[in-house]
Amino acid sequence: MNTSIVDDHEDTLEFMARFLAHIGHKVVTASTYRKALSIGQQQKFDILISDIGLPDGSGYDLISALQGLSPIKGIALSGYGMKADIDRSVAAGFSAHLTKPCDLSVLNATIEKVLS
Repeated sequence: MNTSIVDDHEDTLEFMARFLAHIGHKVVTASTYRKALSIGQQQKFDILISDIGLPDGSGYDLISALQGLSPIKGIALSGYGMKADIDRSVAAGFSAHLTKPCDLSVLNATIEKVLS
């Protein structure tokens, strides 16, 4: 499974990438909107897991741009978890919204659910 993870917090990015690679994902990471969009223009992914607040854009804009290129499922990963935040994620094109810190078993179950 090709997975793109986008987060500007390097430790979080590295930790999630190692976890997902361990359970069989082919993982590509990016820490900015611009880099993630560039990668998404060159490769196709089964799923995008993206932070909402990025230094040069937002996860909302990223999922919308990537879905304009090819079908991709997305999971928003954010420090914000109010109903309005979740509604905005879904409206932008994410299939699910998880709040940080996220339990890895919940992340894995959410990926399975989104891709099923």
